[in-house]
Amino acid sequence: MSQQDRSAEWSAYYEKLRDRPPRKTLMAALDKFGSPPADALAVDLGCGDGRDVVELLRRGWNVVAVDAEAEALKRLAERKLPGSERITPIVSRMEDVPLPLGAQLVNSSFAMPLCEPAKFHALWQRIREALPPGGRFSGQWYGPRDSWFGRPGMAFVSRAEAETMLQGLDVEMFEEEEADGVTPRGKPKHWHIFHIVARKP
Repeated sequence: MSQQDRSAEWSAYYEKLRDRPPRKTLMAALDKFGSPPADALAVDLGCGDGRDVVELLRRGWNVVAVDAEAEALKRLAERKLPGSERITPIVSRMEDVPLPLGAQLVNSSFAMPLCEPAKFHALWQRIREALPPGGRFSGQWYGPRDSWFGRPGMAFVSRAEAETMLQGLDVEMFEEEEADGVTPRGKPKHWHIFHIVARKP
């Protein structure tokens, strides 16, 4: 696939998601924080064109917006969101980007599973290390009954594995979802998802 075709495909994908609300995991994490800390900094890994960034800015957070697709950050800039001067955009795969120490929130909505399994676990370790005491992670991991299970370049964890990965954190949300549905591109899919919010004590 040419870069032009790839950009067009992602552009169509972001258009379908454009007006959807922020993810419930992000909302739950932000509600737990209440008023944002002074100079509050969030990292949004796999930010897309800003579905969650909109809410982070609305609540006064500074955002490091990371996505592997330049098209995503181009569309994010084109939205001209109120507070957009508080966005630091970075084009990078999430497993490669340095995580700023002291970021009170690392959000990754439906993005972390798009890692090689070994890199997935290394990324999770870096997230845990980067969060300060009181910092939170919000996002989704995929379970083994998801219909995408076995796809190259993707990571899946069992419930037991997920619980082990969260040991030592205060787990504020751990919801397991399993349902038939469709992808944003309209294709049938069986979802097996863990929705997670966890706080570093």
